[in-house]
Amino acid sequence: MRYDPKKPQWDGRDYFILSKGHGCPALYTVLAHLGFFPKEELNHLRQINSLLEGHPVNKIPGIEATTGPLGQGLSFGNGIALALKMDKKSNRVYVLLGDGELQEGQIWEAAMTSSQYKLDNVTVFVDNNKLQQTNFVRSIKPVEPIGPKFAAFGWNVINVANGHDFDEIRDAIRRARKTKLKPTVLVCETVKGKGVPFAEHKASYHGVALSKEEMAEAIPILEKELHQL
Repeated sequence: MRYDPKKPQWDGRDYFILSKGHGCPALYTVLAHLGFFPKEELNHLRQINSLLEGHPVNKIPGIEATTGPLGQGLSFGNGIALALKMDKKSNRVYVLLGDGELQEGQIWEAAMTSSQYKLDNVTVFVDNNKLQQTNFVRSIKPVEPIGPKFAAFGWNVINVANGHDFDEIRDAIRRARKTKLKPTVLVCETVKGKGVPFAEHKASYHGVALSKEEMAEAIPILEKELHQL
């Protein structure tokens, strides 16, 4: 992605929209490490009068759209992408959706729009971890098969077998950039709570703060994985 932490509104930037806004702690961490705001802000997440709220808001440097109500991110992205096309700009738009979020009808209205206007500057990532807030996605409202559904709406579909493999994701993004006259969706197979054994595949850890004991177990594991990247 093209970006400038010192000029968050730079006209030449690419756009990233976290449609599954509840995943914002991960996004905030990335933005802080890129220099969009001081890392110390991460210590004040969701505190009164702090910069970092519980869902992304566009007052935060690096945040392009306020997201919280699920299903709206792709519509935001389409609007930006269509404007870029009209202005003959090469900027690209990336949108991250949750698999449970695909239960929202607005997603599919937006998917039709992306295809209708041939928005090949739009790339969607689906975090297909098969869990949502209270249960497995299939137990609440099944959304599979995801790839064929997007294909039926006129999208280019790329399946990412390991959504935790950055090399595989980068390769898929390069393929998406070469696709013309179609938006692209990357269906990424992921594991909720990846790397932390007691939290993997468990909906009960959706949006829940870890205890001190759980933190003591999880942090060394995650630090080790980060050093291997």
